[in-house]
Amino acid sequence: MKNPAKKWTYAPFFAWLLLFYTGWILLVVFGGHLQVVLMHWPMAAAMAAGSYVAGSTPMGGGTVGFPVLVLLMDLPAALGRDFSFAIQAVGMTSASIYILCSRQELEWPMLRAAILGALIGAPIGILFIAPLASDLFIKLLFASMWCSFGLLHLRRMNEITSYEGMTPHDRSFDHKVGFAVGLLGSLSVASITGVGVDMFIYMVLVLWCHADLKIAIPTSVVLMAFTSIVGITTKLLLGELQAGTFENWLAAAPVVAVGAPFGALVVRKIGRRPTLIVVSLLCVVQFAWTLVHERSLLTAWSLSAAVLGVLLFLLIFQDMYRHGYRLARRGQKAGPKA
Repeated sequence: MKNPAKKWTYAPFFAWLLLFYTGWILLVVFGGHLQVVLMHWPMAAAMAAGSYVAGSTPMGGGTVGFPVLVLLMDLPAALGRDFSFAIQAVGMTSASIYILCSRQELEWPMLRAAILGALIGAPIGILFIAPLASDLFIKLLFASMWCSFGLLHLRRMNEITSYEGMTPHDRSFDHKVGFAVGLLGSLSVASITGVGVDMFIYMVLVLWCHADLKIAIPTSVVLMAFTSIVGITTKLLLGELQAGTFENWLAAAPVVAVGAPFGALVVRKIGRRPTLIVVSLLCVVQFAWTLVHERSLLTAWSLSAAVLGVLLFLLIFQDMYRHGYRLARRGQKAGPKA
């Protein structure tokens, strides 16, 4: 006999979709924005892929939206950042609700602490750090960070996708590391580019804790959803939303509301390896694309800084990997004695 409670497992998810689409339709129809939606259809098309990436990998939908707006459409990097916050607040929230309804395993102790850190770090970063970043700096930081992500995964794909469970740590470790990741990731990277804090907690879980991707990726999705909500709320309260953010969001939002959960669903069936390989290659390609696109503005110093940025991120990841390897071996030695 089937459990009647199972019928209601996804009720909150469908209730969220009903609420969102009702609000979106009312906004478009009564706000007279149908022409705006039709004019910005290219962003909706791009975010069909971006939302799948957001739900299936530790990369927010902004990692697709940002380069499309900034590199393909030649719009300001600040618009790419604000759009990332806005679109992820819908897409990754939708994916998060689906993840919670499907009872996927999350690293809750670290996630709770990271959420608290992001709640503090994102507004401070948006207020005091993001205004200091030039358009070129935002583009190079984004490109360098994700290029290092791609290179690391192409180098260690077999190992990363083979982890099962997670190296045990005490609650104190989870709380301290989670808070530091949420605070520093949102303060230094997410506030500037609109993405990144999800990648940081993912790297900690995978490289440091040898966490199964079935744990690491959903955890990163939930953190980025929360950070995006804080980010876009802060921008709205300050009245500093970049021109064009609303129009692109309005066109793409109905796509990502189902696209991101679809990504989370599909990878449960086909595994994460194929998607990770593709997005890792794209991360490396977009770094080269950024350098070519910005060649007229690049100096020897800024080009060197971009390359050094990639190397610096890789060195940090390598150090985390070594530390995680030592912790895993220590845990294996301690296991039989218990």
